[in-house]
Amino acid sequence: MRILITGGAGFLGSHLSDLLLAEGHEIICMDNFLTGRPENVAHLIGNPNFQLIAYDVTNYIHVDGPLDFILHLASPASPVDFENLGIKILKVGALGTHKTLGLAVAKKAKFLLTSTSEVYGDPLVHPQSEDYLGNVDPIGMRGVYDEAKRFAEAMTMAYHRLHGVDVRIVRIFNTYGERMRQDDGRAIPNFVSQALTGQDLTVYGDGSQTRSICHYSDLIAGIYKLMQSDVTTPVNIGNPYEITMLDLANKIVEMTGSQSRVAFHDLPKSHGNDPKVRLPDITKARTHLDWEPKVSPDEGLSRTIEWFKKELGK
Repeated sequence: MRILITGGAGFLGSHLSDLLLAEGHEIICMDNFLTGRPENVAHLIGNPNFQLIAYDVTNYIHVDGPLDFILHLASPASPVDFENLGIKILKVGALGTHKTLGLAVAKKAKFLLTSTSEVYGDPLVHPQSEDYLGNVDPIGMRGVYDEAKRFAEAMTMAYHRLHGVDVRIVRIFNTYGERMRQDDGRAIPNFVSQALTGQDLTVYGDGSQTRSICHYSDLIAGIYKLMQSDVTTPVNIGNPYEITMLDLANKIVEMTGSQSRVAFHDLPKSHGNDPKVRLPDITKARTHLDWEPKVSPDEGLSRTIEWFKKELGK
């Protein structure tokens, strides 16, 4: 297949490019490098099946030749971005989704939207299944991301119903691994960077809030299975392994052999209404995609720590 990936130089987009190229597909990677990194795809330059285009997908998109699939990943997605890049997040969720769906109509291409567990907000049910409608604060600091993705899902389904676009929607739960930004602002890159540089590990609140953590390799395998399926409604992809932030911090200190200590801080503004719990119900993915995560937290964290050591020169 000939596939366009928006946000293709980002953390997940670059890994997805690797996987799809390995599966024999041709990739057009489109990224404005707002949060994506050229280094993430540098190893692909020169591959005859890979093309890199520096472009902002909130503008009209032209791609020469046919397209079989459009994967719309483009969006800043970290808590630090919610405060600094809020308008750009809203624009890529609205205008970027509109432009990529319009291209899907023109090219008669299938379309996949990477949405997020953030559409569930600070959930009042646990775990969260796809039929949960969420508990979202539209005007809070996190609202720029939550509502951008909720709008993107609504537009995707509107194009499916009104224009017959063959769509897929993946709701991504907390994912980590190699190629994450050091200044990402999420727990694992923060904790690993701090542990490796001898700083105190910053835990917000009392550390009792939970996340499920999924290694990127499992996540992109799930996305590829969704692409190959005929499921047109949202599917949760994440690891139902749940851990508190305090336990995660202590685990990373132990795994790195660091002398760092845990330091408790008040939640910063950029984190807004930080969800107290987050856990995917992956029954739909297991049933319809025959997918479930395979990488254990210890294995995934070990690989991530080794990558950060190289990045930090440790």
